[in-house]
Amino acid sequence: MKRLAIIFVINLVLINLANAQNVNKYANDEIIVKFKSSSVYSPANATTSLEFGNIRIDSLGSIYNISNIKITGNRDHLNTYLIKFSEHQNIEELTSTYMSTHQFEYVEPNYIGEGGGKKAEFLNNPSDTYFARQWGLLNDGSFSLAPATIDADIDMDQAWELIEHQGTPITIAILDGGAKLDHPEFNNRIWTNENETVNNSDNDANGYVDDVRGWNFAYSDNNPVDNHGHGTNVTGIIGANGNNDLGYAGIDWNSKLMICKILNEDNTGYYSWWVDAIYYAVDNGAKVINMSVGGQNYSNAMKEAVNYAYDNDVVVVASMMNYNNNAKYYPAGYENTIAVGSTDPDDERSVPFFWSQTSGSNYGDHIDVVAPGNYIYGLKCNSNTNFNSYWGGTSQAAPHVSGLCALLLTYDPELSADSVRSIICTTAEDQVGNEMEDTYGFDIYYGHGRINAYQALLRTPVAVNEVIKKDEIYLYPNPARDHIYLNPGSDNIKGIEIVNINAQSVKTIVIPEIDRNILHIPISALKPGMYFLRVSTNDNEIITRKFIKCE
Repeated sequence: MKRLAIIFVINLVLINLANAQNVNKYANDEIIVKFKSSSVYSPANATTSLEFGNIRIDSLGSIYNISNIKITGNRDHLNTYLIKFSEHQNIEELTSTYMSTHQFEYVEPNYIGEGGGKKAEFLNNPSDTYFARQWGLLNDGSFSLAPATIDADIDMDQAWELIEHQGTPITIAILDGGAKLDHPEFNNRIWTNENETVNNSDNDANGYVDDVRGWNFAYSDNNPVDNHGHGTNVTGIIGANGNNDLGYAGIDWNSKLMICKILNEDNTGYYSWWVDAIYYAVDNGAKVINMSVGGQNYSNAMKEAVNYAYDNDVVVVASMMNYNNNAKYYPAGYENTIAVGSTDPDDERSVPFFWSQTSGSNYGDHIDVVAPGNYIYGLKCNSNTNFNSYWGGTSQAAPHVSGLCALLLTYDPELSADSVRSIICTTAEDQVGNEMEDTYGFDIYYGHGRINAYQALLRTPVAVNEVIKKDEIYLYPNPARDHIYLNPGSDNIKGIEIVNINAQSVKTIVIPEIDRNILHIPISALKPGMYFLRVSTNDNEIITRKFIKCE
């Protein structure tokens, strides 16, 4: 469930300017319809391919001159269609006319959405290494393009250290502008449909001919190549090959990348493309879907597609969009998505992004978490050797979350979509940004906080064989409900105290003289919230570790 929060008054002029950019954008010759039941239409009895076998509906088709009917949405039900007309229509009048027949559950325009990020070119190679540019994964405070704060990152370096085996790689679907399929950073990573052969026929009977490497929903072919750049950047953030002496490191280095092109060369796309791509991804085995896209118009068809993913335990991650307001963009506005906002290298909410002074990471009671999203270097769609472009937007924040979702499922395949979302939210770092916006607990600007890959992976079996380093202190699980375990790493412990967020002592732990290797600390009596474990050593040093007490 999305959490509700107080909506603060914001600059109305800015809202109007931002809203005006995307309200009521839709195809002027198409509508999406869903029949109430199969009994009201019978395509098998239709005399032509432009009829439904329903006299009332087909008479409208003749009046408005239908040029094509295409099944969309859930192909198991075969009750939702995209209707195309031979000439432009008054869409508001048309949807009302079709709805007045009482044959449809809904009739809606085929809305247009857009990708949620913009690009800049960095013409000269910076002096540091490529990985050093990835402040979102490891931030040492030295990032050159914007003010940076040490540790304003997702602790990806620590998360990778936990990983001692490959796990069970999953399939991640990237619903975007396509990808540069032959980029060396994607070697052996692009998902292939093993049930399909390139022979100009639909071998697996899934409705798509020769879809060996995904599908191009924007141009209705089997070549989901990127001709804009947005999709290649997003795909690289999720899954660029790591530790290969080339370019950048993605979050996940092993999972397969299913490329579904739902944006055209202008970085926009019809909702019907998005809906079909969601069903395609789920039906072809994806466990995580990244949608760095958004449209301001609510759609029943897209909501049903998102719910179809959720019902099949497929995690859908979506960007909040970049208009610095609290307007809902979809699919982020639906209940069953993980909605992601963006942070800067200094841990502040991205306001503005580098490409516009009026831009900013959207907020609202539907946000779940935030992740690094501004000045995000990545791969290019027209070069295998140029690594000098960076992007900014919630489009770049979302794939950080999708990559982490994939890692969680890689090391614990039994996790449900709800469990993945819970881990992402409860392990996020709270109160990292502007204290006027980032208040304790959930807030409408940062959600549950900035994601932390290390803390999230500690909730999976990947951390079971964690190597405890001498003189370093580890506590687990985190978050925890009834107890936590502390591995001191040495016998140099003098005292342990738990303090709350207000620095008040709530518990003192007596250290047993025996079995100092692992200390068991009951916490069931504590109220849910954030606490700090203060460990004092015989050297009079105080070591602090944060943990979350769950409900």
